[in-house]
Amino acid sequence: MQREKVDVLVIGAGPAGTVAASLVNKSGFKVKIVEKQKFPRFVIGESLLPRCMEHLDEAGFLDAVKAQGFQQKFGAKFVRGKEIADFNFSDQFSNGWNWTWQVPRGNFDKTLADEAARQGVDVEYEVGVTDIKFFGTDSVTTIEDINGNKREIEARFIIDASGYGRVIPRMFGLDKPSGFESRRTLFTHIKDVKRPVAAEMEGNRITAVVHKPKVWIWVIPFSNGNTSVGFVGEPSYFDEYTGTPEERMRAMIANEGHIAERFKSEEFLFEPRTIEGYAISASKLYGDGFVLTGNATEFLDPIFSSGATFAMESGSKGGKLAVQFLKGEEVNWEKDFVEHMMQGIDTFRSFVTGWYDGTLHAVFFAKNPDPDHKRMICSVLAGYVWDKNNPFVKKHNTILKTLAKVIQMGEEA
Repeated sequence: MQREKVDVLVIGAGPAGTVAASLVNKSGFKVKIVEKQKFPRFVIGESLLPRCMEHLDEAGFLDAVKAQGFQQKFGAKFVRGKEIADFNFSDQFSNGWNWTWQVPRGNFDKTLADEAARQGVDVEYEVGVTDIKFFGTDSVTTIEDINGNKREIEARFIIDASGYGRVIPRMFGLDKPSGFESRRTLFTHIKDVKRPVAAEMEGNRITAVVHKPKVWIWVIPFSNGNTSVGFVGEPSYFDEYTGTPEERMRAMIANEGHIAERFKSEEFLFEPRTIEGYAISASKLYGDGFVLTGNATEFLDPIFSSGATFAMESGSKGGKLAVQFLKGEEVNWEKDFVEHMMQGIDTFRSFVTGWYDGTLHAVFFAKNPDPDHKRMICSVLAGYVWDKNNPFVKKHNTILKTLAKVIQMGEEA
């Protein structure tokens, strides 16, 4: 069987994989990406966070992304009935980027992969991993193309950025439940011909609409005139509707006053799709000869658009640590990778939990929000969940409930 030798094999050409591969390549090591799908391909996670910009810059991808003319995003808006909580990334606690993009992910991911290839990374599409054998930290991976032809890749290290494919977790039994309740999404892209032109925040924000206590809607406008719309909630909510996916989604839209008129009778660009039980974790994030990045590590929930941020953060960290390993330097994977990633994941986990149990609703929609608290929360929403100078990062597991109680007591008084 034909065998190829590389320093690092990256499984998956999404943002985690391309960021990692770029950093390994810049350090002078031979890296190859294998991707099971053909790009561009559809994936959710279309609203980025400002933290992502640092990784795009570091990997040398910024100019290529800017050239695509994606919709700039300057904040996030949350709506409950007539109440609005708006967060502007320029008014945040942490030092960092104050804007990012909202992107059709198929185009965005292909742009990153093309730029990685332009930098010298070998990117191969439509090849799946069928087997991995480790020999200490070295490995031999068997890949198979769409015609059934098999080859082997010998690598000194593997970065698994396979996303929902979760190649190494599934192959070696590392999958574990995340602990979150099972939730379902129903989403599509809609021709947004009635997008409010005069309302500045309609274009440069992601909007999250509270539809019911544990059901919400994302509205993500793109620069091409289309808008991504998705419902997220308990499976029982979706079971209340019957008919085709389009009939069910049109009925849901009609039942939400905030978006009913805007999207009434407008063209759906594809039949609404469903994802269920997407929250998942892994029992270990690294091992001899490999590290898990992106959704191969953990995916929480789409509410705060954290998926791409975790993907790029883990890709950046994983790529840099892989370079240290290849140089023969000592690497503390537990401290420098696991503890780092879990700091961010756990912070967002507290916010996701607070969103669904109502704690965060009390904070977001307070009648007189404290400006300092709002700036600190805005930094979390911008993806700066590793800034421990921010009390809402350092004390994420207790501060939201405490603040919600204080707000409730003040409003009752």
